[in-house]
Amino acid sequence: MKVTIIPVTPFQQNSTILQCERTNKAAIVDPGGDLDRIMAQVEVLGVTLEKILVTHAHIDHAGGVAELSASTGLPVEGPQREDKFWIDLLEEQGTMFGFPASSPFTPDRWLEDGDEVTLGEIKMAVRHCPGHTPGHIIFYDESSKIAIVGDVLFNGSIGRTDFPRGDYATLVHSIKNRLWPLGNDVQFVPGHGPVSTFGHERLTNPFVGDNAGNS
Repeated sequence: MKVTIIPVTPFQQNSTILQCERTNKAAIVDPGGDLDRIMAQVEVLGVTLEKILVTHAHIDHAGGVAELSASTGLPVEGPQREDKFWIDLLEEQGTMFGFPASSPFTPDRWLEDGDEVTLGEIKMAVRHCPGHTPGHIIFYDESSKIAIVGDVLFNGSIGRTDFPRGDYATLVHSIKNRLWPLGNDVQFVPGHGPVSTFGHERLTNPFVGDNAGNS
């Protein structure tokens, strides 16, 4: 699986284009905004878009979903249904953070822990990882050892838990019980900032590293 990262919105959110190199089919993950930039990169890559994937429904990740789906006809998969209240609040989120007008959407498929998402010949596992938001999910491609983790985990940090229905203990549990078992050699793309590996974070992350003292 080939991953192309496109930082979008004033929050520099890592929207990604996931590409099955055998079929040239692609998915856009978390189109939070700047859709013109995302679609320009789609043209450069020469891929055929198959779907939109959403890790969670904060506006910098989901603000462009409705518009992109309407303009392309692409189906939307994710997040987990506990994030519906955030989807319903997209317009208010936009006003609060000074984003362009954004519309709510209804995913064609809500995703649950243990589900599978296909992309060309690629099959990605879905893991429900609440804590940052209650319906946050991540996508994992075992064949390439790549995970798209949204705002669950960052290089050197973890997601915020001070938003409505965020919870620090739940987030730490998600990371340690849903991410670490995937393996230290897994490279992950966070929702913001540089990529890292689970092994590096277990060694160095001050919040969830093995020596961080969390249970």
